[in-house]
Amino acid sequence: MGTALAAANLTGQGWTQLGELGLALLLSAAIGLEREIRQKSAGLRTHTLVGFAAALIMLVSKYGFADVLGEHVTLDPSRVAAQIVSGIGFIGGGLIFVRRDAVRGLTTAAVVWLTCAVGMAAGAGLWLLAVAVTAGHFLVVFAFTPLAARLPRSKYAQSRLHLTYLDRHGALRRVLALCGEKDFVIAELNLERDSERKDRQSVSIWLVVQGSGPVEELVTELLDIDGVLGVSSDELDVTTP
Repeated sequence: MGTALAAANLTGQGWTQLGELGLALLLSAAIGLEREIRQKSAGLRTHTLVGFAAALIMLVSKYGFADVLGEHVTLDPSRVAAQIVSGIGFIGGGLIFVRRDAVRGLTTAAVVWLTCAVGMAAGAGLWLLAVAVTAGHFLVVFAFTPLAARLPRSKYAQSRLHLTYLDRHGALRRVLALCGEKDFVIAELNLERDSERKDRQSVSIWLVVQGSGPVEELVTELLDIDGVLGVSSDELDVTTP
């Protein structure tokens, strides 16, 4: 019995390998669940499949060519595993997009890359490293987010604001004046007519503001301006009734 179990493990189709696949599935699903709850573009299924597949490819790399090895045949088992790192770039690249000069999806792409690494570690039998990196992921996403929010903003930091207001009420003039009072420089302004509002004439603008002050306070005061219907930013999304 012991000899048969050892032989199965050597061929890569034993309980040890099934356990490594199960660990990859569990850890990848945990990461994916956090992404799903946060409503990211890549959620539970994507992260689970990425980590699970990476673990399987690692096992294939380790055991899949044992039957062709011989006196005159030598293989580098790391070559197949190395292709996972370059291949995952296609998924990560598809998650990153640019809209109006704002880059989105970088963190999600990085998490997919990390999930792939966790799956590779689990498939390689490095279960402690796989668990540690998964724990590190949750440390970063939950502890680093409020920490980054407390860091002082650079005076060169830019934020994109989307603002909707009633036309011909002088709202835009007061918006620009308030930004100047709060020491924010208007780096860019794009005007859009809102064709969906039939009952009242409104205007939507995109503002790129630059300054070291808290954007949340600026948004709150912009919402208090008469004629402003709603304001949203990179950090938050608030709309008046």
